[in-house]
Parts: sequence; C-alpha cells; structure tokens
Amino acid sequence: MLGFFHAPGSCSLGIRVILEEIGAPYKLHRIDLAKGEQRGDAFRALNPKGKVPALRLSDGACLTEFQAIAFWLAQSHPQAGLLPAGPEAQARVMEALDFMVGSVHMRGFTLALVPGKFVTDPKAQEELRAHGLSVASDGLAHLADRMGEGDWLLGAYGIADAALFYLTCWAGHLGMELPAPLAEFHQCMLARPAVQRALAD
Repeated sequence: MLGFFHAPGSCSLGIRVILEEIGAPYKLHRIDLAKGEQRGDAFRALNPKGKVPALRLSDGACLTEFQAIAFWLAQSHPQAGLLPAGPEAQARVMEALDFMVGSVHMRGFTLALVPGKFVTDPKAQEELRAHGLSVASDGLAHLADRMGEGDWLLGAYGIADAALFYLTCWAGHLGMELPAPLAEFHQCMLARPAVQRALAD
C-alpha cells in the first residue's frame, strides 16, 4: 500500500486530490508543519529533504516533489485518465506543473504566506509579502487566460488541475479575488467527490 505524507493546508493537498481521483488505497500520514514534524528524525529517515508531499511506494522507496509524484500516480493508474497520451501533450502538462509549482507557488505564494522565512525585519517582510502577492496574482491571471472557455486548465481534467486547485485555495486564504475563470474552476473542483474526500478532514 502507498504511504502518503501530507500537511493539511500545504501543496500536498493537490496530491491527495490525485490519490482520491485514482482510487488507489493509501495510508495517510499527517505531518504538522507548525510543530516542525517535517524536520524530525522519523520523517527525515524517509525523506531527508524534510518537506511534503512525500509518497512511500509499495517497495518502501520514497518519491518526492509535487510534479514527480503527480506524474507517477497518473502514469501508474492510466484508467483514471489524468494524463493525456503522447509526448507533446504530456510535456504541456509538465510545463504547466512547473510554472505553477516553481513560479506561482515558490516565487509568489511562498513569499506572500511566510516572508519571515527569508527576512526578519518587519518592513522587509511586508515588502516581500507584497512582492509575493504581485507574482502570485500575475501567475493566476496567466493561468486564467490559458483556461479559455473550458472548465479545466488544459482542456481535459487531469493532474494539472489538482495543482491549480491548491493555488486557488491559497488565494482564498489570502483574500485574493480570483479571475472569473479561476473562480468558476474552483467551484467545479469543490463539486468533485474526490476533492470533497480530500478536504473532508
């Protein structure tokens, strides 16, 4: 059975959504980031990076990084239809994931949510938070433009939508107004049974 290491409120929500979508059995291990459990010896023995998400495979190996875990889950469970066929279509999925995780998340929301990780001066923290909000807002606007008329980011529902969902959740937490296509997307996600199960606790 898969072992999933998850911190509620973090980006690992997206991986939990994917796990619920594919229907594979997994054991949930909650990591309390506020208590620093990600830095504890028990978790670091599994994942020396000390961060979530992390997925323990059936052979005991640990897979880390959002994009890698999402891709592996989709590839390993093709019946769920969460990854398109063909190298170019799959590359577009990875392109979208990398932008969301590497740019909108890391260079935007991370600075907006936890500026104290980078600077101690309160004025500098406010400047960093403002910069992060700007980057996140610009990134969300770009993603909204990519959606066009459809409900899902790349046309058909897939792993990229699970990543976008955790970003729209963070935007709501920060009181950001989502562009109309993303506000509609968020409501469509909330209506999915797999998302409801992922959010249940």
